[in-house]
Amino acid sequence: MASTAGGAGQLLAISDLHIGYPENRAVVERLRPETDDDWLLVAGDVSEKTADIRWALKTLAGRFRQVVWVPGNHELWSHPADPVGLRGVERYEHLVALCRDLGVLTPEDPYPVWDGPGGPVAVAPLFLLYDYSWLPQGCATKDEGLAYAHGTGIVCNDEFLLHPDPYPSRDAWCRARVAETERRLAEIPDDLPTVLVNHYPLHRHPTDVLWYPEFAMWCGTRLTADWHRRFRAAAMVYGHLHIPRTTHHEGVRFEEVSVGYPREWRKRPTPPGRPRRILPAEPAAGPAEGDPR
Repeated sequence: MASTAGGAGQLLAISDLHIGYPENRAVVERLRPETDDDWLLVAGDVSEKTADIRWALKTLAGRFRQVVWVPGNHELWSHPADPVGLRGVERYEHLVALCRDLGVLTPEDPYPVWDGPGGPVAVAPLFLLYDYSWLPQGCATKDEGLAYAHGTGIVCNDEFLLHPDPYPSRDAWCRARVAETERRLAEIPDDLPTVLVNHYPLHRHPTDVLWYPEFAMWCGTRLTADWHRRFRAAAMVYGHLHIPRTTHHEGVRFEEVSVGYPREWRKRPTPPGRPRRILPAEPAAGPAEGDPR
């Protein structure tokens, strides 16, 4: 593992920039590090359009010492507005190549070591997806859960836009990603803590506050329920829920770092776009209103 951190910087995180909204694009235009050694973790959902993803990551990579990106579901959408019509694994690999061209680290790169304040820790960007195992109460199978969700009208757009090709389903792709990632995380030295970065939380507890509990099916997998302990997480960084806050579970800090949509962040008392400091740790932020989609 490479060690590239500076001596006085901060490990910062942000997600769900959704720069298709002009107000959110302006957030990226204003986003600056506080020191020359700051890193920025970008936990997915930059945009649905490849050109926008490139612009945002190029902009941020030119300002921060190191940018680390993981895909959200929106980056993986084969959206009709995006002229890059790739699907599934091919689309993901295209985005990884884009990042490497910009010097942005991805889940396919060796895990870097943050040696700055609060370190050393291995920074592990993850791409895991979900497997419909966080079912609504009273549902025993994926089919039952999906039927319930369709009955309530709360269905993630992934069902129409996120294609798993060449895997037969999104949950099959998830299981393959989990198995490979688990192998790689097990290779991190036992004496090295980690910061685990994924678009989705690794444990279900952050979804307990969703306005629509059935949306949890598209938010993670039971397969990672013990990873925050098993892989010695100093912090678990995620987005997706659009409910920025800090929680603690079994002694581990979970940081939801999303910006979200303008209709959401306008309700909050603080202006949007301030990255969350992951290391050195800062006092936990309070909950904020958000749309779970």
